[in-house]
Amino acid sequence: MKHSYTKFYVILRTLLIMFLSSECIAQSEEESLGYLNFLKTELQKTWPNNNTVNLVFHGHSVPAGYFKTPEVNTLAAYPYLVLKKVKEKYPTAVVNTIVTAIGGEQSEQGAKRFKEESLIHRPDVLFLDYALNDRRINLKRAKIAWEKMILEALNQEAKVILLTPTPDLKESILSNNALLEHHSQQIRALAAEHGVGLVDSYAIFKKIAKTENLQLFMAQSNHINKKGHKLVADAIMVYFD
Repeated sequence: MKHSYTKFYVILRTLLIMFLSSECIAQSEEESLGYLNFLKTELQKTWPNNNTVNLVFHGHSVPAGYFKTPEVNTLAAYPYLVLKKVKEKYPTAVVNTIVTAIGGEQSEQGAKRFKEESLIHRPDVLFLDYALNDRRINLKRAKIAWEKMILEALNQEAKVILLTPTPDLKESILSNNALLEHHSQQIRALAAEHGVGLVDSYAIFKKIAKTENLQLFMAQSNHINKKGHKLVADAIMVYFD
């Protein structure tokens, strides 16, 4: 009987997590339509009334542009694809993409240098992408580091957009027990709790994995290729459309 209750509890908990995650995704998709309205207005201004807009991307090797290590394909990585797309949409805007990502880094390390190396650029929008490497630390430690950076950025009046991880072929993206799935759930919850933006890369690739071979989007087991970066950039651009 005790085993039956335990099994029932596990099933109920799993269903609750899945429900809350879907609610976070739906909320994020709805809020993304207006989250950067102030910035879209600024991007449409022309000289001499326009101001420089800084997009800062903080994270690990993926936003840093690592494809098949040690190759670093900076201009094909999603931070610069976003810059290109934003400039195509807003030709009179002055926009900087600033990448403060470091390959191999996890969020605790990123949080230590966050003020001095990321916030110093006074981002209008701050993007955080650390979950791939946060598997080296536990969820609790990752949450503390993410919240520290979120609150510091919000205190500087930056808009914040969190990214769930891109795939690692060493894990099954279709498994609800995958470690990256747990980190994705936590990031979705953080976005909802703090009222910030969310780009759910993990959900995008998970949907694709149901019908396509994810290797088509990967430069190596844990780094996406140009096709994969384009998917992330397109998801980010929802905020600028």
